[in-house]
Amino acid sequence: MSETLTGEAYARFLRIPPPLGSPYSLPVPGSEKEGRTPVYRHWRFVDKPLLKTMNPKVLTVHDCFNDALRKFRNNRCLGTGHGMLPPTVRRENFGKGLVELHKDLDVTEQKYGVGIWSQNRPEWQIADLACMSQSLYSVSIYDTLGPEATEHIIVNSDLVCVMCSIDHIPALLRLAPRIPKLKLIICFDSLDDGERPGSSKATVLNAIAKDSNIVIHSMKDVEARGAKSKLPVNPPRPNDLITINYTSGTSGIPKGVALTHANAIAGISSARTIATTLPSETLVSYLPLAHIFERVAEQGCFMVGSSIGYFRGDVLGLVDDMKTLHPAGFVGVPRLFNRFGSVIRARTIEATDFSGVIARHIINTKIAKLELPPGQATVKHPIYDFILARKLRTGVGLENLNTMVTGSAPLDPNVMQFLRAAFARPFCQGYGLTETYALGSCQHANDFTVGNCGMVAPGLEVCLQSIPEMEYLVTDSPYPRGELLIRGNTVFREYHKDPAETERAFLPDGFFRTGDIAEIDNLGRIKIIDRLKNVLKLAQGEYLSPERIENVFLGSSNLFTQVYVHGDSTQSFLVALCGIDPTTFAPYASKILSRTIAADDIEAVREAARDIKVRKAVIKELDQLGRKNKFNSFERVRNVWLEIEPFTIWNELLTPTLKLKRAQTAKKYRSEIDALYAESLAEEIPKAKL
Repeated sequence: MSETLTGEAYARFLRIPPPLGSPYSLPVPGSEKEGRTPVYRHWRFVDKPLLKTMNPKVLTVHDCFNDALRKFRNNRCLGTGHGMLPPTVRRENFGKGLVELHKDLDVTEQKYGVGIWSQNRPEWQIADLACMSQSLYSVSIYDTLGPEATEHIIVNSDLVCVMCSIDHIPALLRLAPRIPKLKLIICFDSLDDGERPGSSKATVLNAIAKDSNIVIHSMKDVEARGAKSKLPVNPPRPNDLITINYTSGTSGIPKGVALTHANAIAGISSARTIATTLPSETLVSYLPLAHIFERVAEQGCFMVGSSIGYFRGDVLGLVDDMKTLHPAGFVGVPRLFNRFGSVIRARTIEATDFSGVIARHIINTKIAKLELPPGQATVKHPIYDFILARKLRTGVGLENLNTMVTGSAPLDPNVMQFLRAAFARPFCQGYGLTETYALGSCQHANDFTVGNCGMVAPGLEVCLQSIPEMEYLVTDSPYPRGELLIRGNTVFREYHKDPAETERAFLPDGFFRTGDIAEIDNLGRIKIIDRLKNVLKLAQGEYLSPERIENVFLGSSNLFTQVYVHGDSTQSFLVALCGIDPTTFAPYASKILSRTIAADDIEAVREAARDIKVRKAVIKELDQLGRKNKFNSFERVRNVWLEIEPFTIWNELLTPTLKLKRAQTAKKYRSEIDALYAESLAEEIPKAKL
């Protein structure tokens, strides 16, 4: 039956869950290897080729958009709360204009990258679609990596042109001496708003840019140039690049992940087995389009003719935007869902009046129903949803909500269950990487458990490989544990201009080493439990290397003998456990507390280390070191625990070669870490509005 289905009919078929109690992912018979689990696949694809596309005629995202255009020509596509924009003709004209301008600069290659640097807006997608219409690929640039990383991306990808919002033009001009290949800036915003001749933004900016041999055009001008061009549309092939998407590595230098149209279509098709957005419905766009997670969500809307509404650019106004857009699809990250949970809790179950009593009863009853056995568990209640859930969804503009999806980092299980109960809608947690086009695994909508990332996506296959040095083995009980390996149609081609890193990333049989430690349970669901390289991922989805931060602190201050930087994946900031040297710490603390503390009075040193004034001063020291070493904001340590020699061989927190055992340290100091987080969170002023 499935062989005769295509498009959304096939997606609906693949959304059907396995028989009650049966695994969501299954091992492929005969695929076992020494030190590995069997290869696991989506339960529908154990004995058939992995999913490539929902429609054999749709092999690129360019095909995908054209297919939707034929089927849903009159549907709204891209817009804001103030109206929708017709991208169809604009993408072709803009694409032709891009090629003409590159020809003016003697660019002779047929396929090259074009940078995009902007917050989410309709023009971002129009520019991306325009690149596809000429077999070009986009290179996304985003703010959180800082100017050095922006420079690296532009240089590494050989960009001649960057398309951006007007606020990024000054930064590009400041970087101009270090990015000599950049010759063209295209501004999404108007550069001529009726100013006097000779004083328009275009005139002023081009006068500055001229010194760097850079020309600045508005998007409108490029489209006009394309409208006059006789160039034909030059559609891409499946193996052509769709994007080089940069992701931060352990060294802090972004790596360019080369992704093809075939990767994209396999990823979008896999995503459609989770998402249920209809052609008549809307997705709200607010997660950065520079990250692949939002790209796959919006390209999934193209596949089914749904509309995309863009937020105003300020997350504090997101709820007001949603009240205007009324989205049915809502894709988020833990940081936002944590904020939702906090505000809704304060207005419901934490209310001190009678409404709080009612809300607590409703939520507790619904959470109990979520925890019933499979087949009995449900998010719905015929009476309580009418009393509470509908009101809560309407209050945040989600009255049309069908499913929520969280990704990027693990979500606190308590928050997940609370929001399932409060909104009375399925809430799925997924796992993926830039290298897998954001797809790896995701919970089924009828799976109301927490703490796992669900079943293997239908476009790929996975297995675990033992890591004996970390004591993670595929022979562990009750479930196998090891590094998660992924192979399949969504997996990237290479790291751009980095063959050594590419070689390290892939095993000889084609499996990609994710660096994540996982376990696979009896129902074939993946749970991420650790990181192989000790790279942290915070709640907002930012990666960082704690060891790099630790080394800076140890190398830059004589206060510390040991440092352990910790980041919970459910929190958006870091805390640290620091070993102090009494000889240097005692005079430091004496100055802060205005009393003499002797270095040999160990008890007095310990008491000073616990003093809040001293700890606050140490945090300031760490902030100064961070600024000096150009740390990103998310690399800032917000709270510290100070102790004399906290980690030793004898307490089993150091190896014989004096390397820190991170997992054991986190476990031993769990109560101190929790206290540091609680203390910092208590200092934050709650916001009445999201």
